[in-house]
Amino acid sequence: MAAAESCFKIILGSSSMARQRILAEMGYEFTIMTADIDEKSIRKEKPEDLVTALAEAKANAIMARLQHTDILENVACPTLLITADTVVVYKGTIREKPCNEDEAREFIKGYSGGHAAVVGSVLVTNLNSGASKGGWESAEVYFHDIPNEVIDSLIDEGIPFKVAGGLMLEHPLTLPFVDAIGATDTVMGLSISLTEKLIEEALRQPGSSPRVQNMS
Repeated sequence: MAAAESCFKIILGSSSMARQRILAEMGYEFTIMTADIDEKSIRKEKPEDLVTALAEAKANAIMARLQHTDILENVACPTLLITADTVVVYKGTIREKPCNEDEAREFIKGYSGGHAAVVGSVLVTNLNSGASKGGWESAEVYFHDIPNEVIDSLIDEGIPFKVAGGLMLEHPLTLPFVDAIGATDTVMGLSISLTEKLIEEALRQPGSSPRVQNMS
């Protein structure tokens, strides 16, 4: 669905530059709002359940904020709220953003010469009808050996603390050591095909409860 084919507005509930870039490259104009939630307070055993719950929590927090604004007043077109979350799974363990330098170093050293999976969710909420459509995708990433000096440089720049799993794959320091990658958009935090599908469903469906779909 191209942005010009239907009249609707988009709010992206994310401060992620990668998600903003992907959504812009999809041809959409959007405004940005961020959710102030305690992500560590939301725990699930399965990564797909965790990213789904976090995307829903972000949506709920932003919708609560919207109640105190006039953003949705006198709007002729539907407004869609897009929230998302991503985690890395390494040897069966869920990894979110590292908490400190030691954890960041441990994360990146673990990937060196190995592989990890990225699991990402997308939730699209039609703020006019109440329809909410969600899903998740996963992708594998394989790495060459990552030199210690590269790890040191990444940590000095503070890069690991900004992304799930501690590794920004598109960063110039990291990219040469990526051996193979699955769906790049999923790894970067916003699956294009899943987002397009959920936008269409949220616009088409009447109000309903969120539904989770595995698009892997």
